[in-house]
Amino acid sequence: MTDQEYMEFAIQLAQTARGRTSPNPLVGAVLVKDNRIVGFGAHLKAGTPHAEVHAVRMAGDEVQGSTLYVTLEPCSHFGRTPPCADLVVQSGIRSVHIAMADPNPLVAGSGIRRIQEAGIPVFVGLCEASARIMNEVFIKNMTTQLPFVAVKTAATLDGKIATATGDSKWITGEEARRFVHQLRDQFDGIMVGVGTVMQDNPQLTTRLPEGGRNPLRIVVDPNLRAVASNPSLHVFDTKLAPAAVLCREDLCNSQAARQLRSMGCQIIGLPMREGQPNVLDLEYGLRKLWQEHHLASILVEGGSALNGHLLQQSLIDKLFLFYAPKLIGASAAPGSFGGMGVETVQEAWCVKQMEIKQLGRDLCLIGYL
Repeated sequence: MTDQEYMEFAIQLAQTARGRTSPNPLVGAVLVKDNRIVGFGAHLKAGTPHAEVHAVRMAGDEVQGSTLYVTLEPCSHFGRTPPCADLVVQSGIRSVHIAMADPNPLVAGSGIRRIQEAGIPVFVGLCEASARIMNEVFIKNMTTQLPFVAVKTAATLDGKIATATGDSKWITGEEARRFVHQLRDQFDGIMVGVGTVMQDNPQLTTRLPEGGRNPLRIVVDPNLRAVASNPSLHVFDTKLAPAAVLCREDLCNSQAARQLRSMGCQIIGLPMREGQPNVLDLEYGLRKLWQEHHLASILVEGGSALNGHLLQQSLIDKLFLFYAPKLIGASAAPGSFGGMGVETVQEAWCVKQMEIKQLGRDLCLIGYL
C-alpha cells in the first residue's frame, strides 16, 4: 500500500463514528511497520480515547519504529483525555503523516511542533481535501464559534414545497425520507419554524430500522404561538426527544414560556434583528446553541420563511435539496426559500461544489453556500 492508501484507510476509519463524536472531530489513525498495518483506531465518542491511543494499544511492542498516519494533528493539551502528541513522542514512532492541522486554537500547530521538537519527521497535507470535507462541522465550529448549518428541503420540479392549501405529505419517496433520517442521526440539532410545527405537527425524531440518535428539536417561534395553539404537539413531548424553543427575549418569563419549561422544554431568548422588528437575530441564537448547549451541527427542516431568514442572514453552510418528479403549480404554493430575496440575478446566492444523488425516483442536490 502507498502512503495515500494508508491515509485513505484512516479517513474511512474516522467516518465510522460519524454523528457520535460531537463536539469533537472525526479522527482515524493507522500505524504501519515494514509495510504491515500493526495498529489502527478511530475516535468513537467525546471523552473516550482518541484514535492514536487505540492504534498504539493495538500495535503493542510493534509501535516502536512504526509510521503513524492520522487524519488530524495530534492534540497537545489536556482535555478530557491526555495529549496525543506526547503519546506519539513516548511511543517510539519513527515518522508521522498528518492529513490536516487542527483548527482548534488550543492546538493549532502546537501538536506538530511538539512532535518535531522530539526529532520525529512530520509530513502534513496528505489527503487534506478529503479530511477537511470530513471535518467540515468541526472546522466551522473552531473558526467561527457557530454550529454548522445544513438546510434540507423537499420540493417538486417546479420548486414547490407544498400545495397552496399547505399539504406536503409526501413530496418525496421512501428512499429519500430514509436518507433524511440518516442525516438526523448525524446532526446534533434539528430546526424548524413555528409554521411547520403548527401545519404538520412533526415528531422530528430519527426513525431508522437499526435505531439512531435523536437530535435536539429546535423550534423557532418568536411569539410562542405554537404552545398556545396546541400544547400536545409532538415537538413539545420531551419523552420522544429533547426540545428547545427560540423566542423573543421579552417572552422568556411569560406564561407560555413557563408552560413549556414545565413540559421539559428549554427556552432560549433572542433579540430581534436591527431594523427588522419582526425577525429574530438567528446568528445570536446559533451562537448560544454552540457556546452554551454545545450543538456542533444543525439540520434545518423548516419551511419557506425560516429558510429565507437563514439565507438572508448568511447562516447556511450546506444544502440538501430534494426534488421529486412532480409538478404542483399555483402561484400561491410556497417555494423552498421565502424572505426578501434579491432584486437582481447578479445578487443571487451561488451554490458551489454540487453533487447529485439519486434516491429512488427522487434527486438530492448537495451543495455549499
